[in-house]
Amino acid sequence: MADGNPAPDAERDAIIAALVPVVDGIAATFGPVCEVVLHDYRRPEQSVVAVTGALTGRSVGGAMSEIGLRMLARGDEAVDELNYLTRTKGGHRLKSSTMVLRDSTGAVFGALCVNVDVTAVQQAQALLAGIGGGGAAETPTTTFGNDIDSVVEAIVDAHQLRRGRTWVQLDRAQRLELFRSLDEHGVFAVRRAIEQLAARLGISRASAYSYLSQARAVTGTRPDPAADSASTGGHA
Repeated sequence: MADGNPAPDAERDAIIAALVPVVDGIAATFGPVCEVVLHDYRRPEQSVVAVTGALTGRSVGGAMSEIGLRMLARGDEAVDELNYLTRTKGGHRLKSSTMVLRDSTGAVFGALCVNVDVTAVQQAQALLAGIGGGGAAETPTTTFGNDIDSVVEAIVDAHQLRRGRTWVQLDRAQRLELFRSLDEHGVFAVRRAIEQLAARLGISRASAYSYLSQARAVTGTRPDPAADSASTGGHA
C-alpha cells in the first residue's frame, strides 16, 4: 500500500503518531475488558505500533492478525469492519471493530482496532436463551499473535480443515481454489509465506508460485512482482 514516496510516508507517520494517545484513551474508557491496537500496514510482519490491553497477548512489534491480512489484501478498497464477533484460541469472545487509516490521497496504510471482551455477556445470553429454548450461534476463532508465521499457518490449516481433504486429495480446480482463497485472505502479502505454504503442503516453492500465478490468472488479479522472483525469496 505504500508507494515509496517519502512525502506520503511522512504524512502517514504523522497520522500514526497522532493516534498513539488515542489508543490509550479508548482503552482507559472501557477498562480491562478492552484492547486497542494500532497497525501500520506498511510492515505486516511487525504491524503493531501501539497496543493497550491484553486480550490477545500482542505487543508492539507484533504481527497483524488474519483480519488484518484480509484488509491488506483488499488494498485501497478495504472498508471499516464494525461490531463483528470473533473468538480467541483461549475461548474469549470479542466484539471488535477495525477502522482503516487513509492518507490524503485515499490510500489505506493502517488500521485502528478495538476489541472488547464480551465473554461474560454472551454467557449470560446463552443461559437466558437456554431457559427460553433458544440457542447461541458459534463464533469463529481468529488467530492473534506476535509471530506472523503462526498466523499464516493457522489460516492455511483452517482452509484445509474446512475442505476436509489433504493436498494430495485435491484436484487441480480445488488446488487453485485453495490458493485463490488464501490470496484473498492476504496470506501472500507476508514475507516468506510462499515458502512456508509450500513446506506445509509438501510441494516445491516453484510449484507454489505456479499455482498462485494460475489462481490469479483465473480471477484476473494483477500479478505480484514477488511471484516473479521465486529465486530471490522476496515478498509473496
